[in-house]
Amino acid sequence: MTDLTGKCEFLLLILHINLLSVLNTYLMKNFYKSTRSKSVSFFLVSLLGIMFTFSTAAFASGNVTLFTPYTKISVPPGKMINYNITVINNSDAVQNLNVFISGMPRGWNYNLKSGGWVIKQISILPKKKEILTLSVEVPLKINKGTYQYKVMAGSNYSLPLTVVVSKRGTYKTVFTAKQANMEGHANSTFSFNTELDNLTADQQLYSLRSEVSRGWDVTFRANYKEATSVSIKPNSKSAITISVKPPDRIQAGTYKIPIEAVTNNTSASLKLDVVITGTYKMELTTPTGLVSTSVTAGHQKRLELIVRNTGSAVLNNVKPGFRAPSNWDVTFDPKEINTIEPGQSAQVFATLKADRKAIAGDYITKISTKTPEVSSNLTFRVSVKTPMLWGWIGVLIIIVALGLVYYLFRKYGRR
Repeated sequence: MTDLTGKCEFLLLILHINLLSVLNTYLMKNFYKSTRSKSVSFFLVSLLGIMFTFSTAAFASGNVTLFTPYTKISVPPGKMINYNITVINNSDAVQNLNVFISGMPRGWNYNLKSGGWVIKQISILPKKKEILTLSVEVPLKINKGTYQYKVMAGSNYSLPLTVVVSKRGTYKTVFTAKQANMEGHANSTFSFNTELDNLTADQQLYSLRSEVSRGWDVTFRANYKEATSVSIKPNSKSAITISVKPPDRIQAGTYKIPIEAVTNNTSASLKLDVVITGTYKMELTTPTGLVSTSVTAGHQKRLELIVRNTGSAVLNNVKPGFRAPSNWDVTFDPKEINTIEPGQSAQVFATLKADRKAIAGDYITKISTKTPEVSSNLTFRVSVKTPMLWGWIGVLIIIVALGLVYYLFRKYGRR
């Protein structure tokens, strides 16, 4: 309903009330004087009521209503507001109306459209309606508060709208990580999921960089591709994956990885924490480096082994093991090594027992040491020899056989 319509209706109502008051005074003074006066008074009252009815109906016949369900909303800075506004022609005549925005705050951008077109004037058939679309962009750099403006249809019809900006706006860049702290081994690659938010009114081309010590490798991925820069539209954000690979043989500890996104106008920084638990590496060898030995079938052979911690993390609960031919056995002393510090070594003795029925030849036996994090293997070539007793028995059998042949030859040879 228009402002002018309301004012005019109010004035007409006051005028009619005054007329009725005057008429009432007249009737009170002259009611009993004559029947003719009563008739005239009744006629005047009826005429005044008819005039009031027709004057109000005639004024209302030009009504235009502007309607939207959301006339007061709360938004953060930089938000785009979209209104659907219905313009209703309540009259019996076609309404041609100029449409525009009045009182839009300075620095706010807007578009007023209908049917996909930016419009300045609209025509509405009697008892029909048209839809307007109003898009309002709240600036980023703005103070917290309440802001008002109007959608106008002609100079008489308006729709007041109120926007409450929930917080003070900024002109800056924000760099955040979903998880800024990760822990792992030195040979791990740490992947951080981050988000770069351009809270400015301009498109920004950010240069991505990291100042790290020598040996560290930091790479950036934006839009599923490796990149050293990323372009972000105003009041928009971009997901960036940062991969961090530490140097070889780095000591256990916590390391800070500084990350920067820089333009000529704005910048943002981010610090990532990489917690290195150390590199798990282990070497199993012998004091001399030889990995071959010999043993007599059914006998034992004691082997000396060295377990070295060549990583940067402490090795805990180191357990030796073996894989040997069937019916062979290997025992270890000690059965488990509690800890080996980085750069240190431990001694283990392996007692190898060959099958007593093993025939002479070369056999393969694998000895290993392992922890939950790492393992190491060593392959031994074992030469098996038969016992000396069986050798002498064999020689005796040969001598007996030769003696028997000689006896038979002497006894039956002349016949």
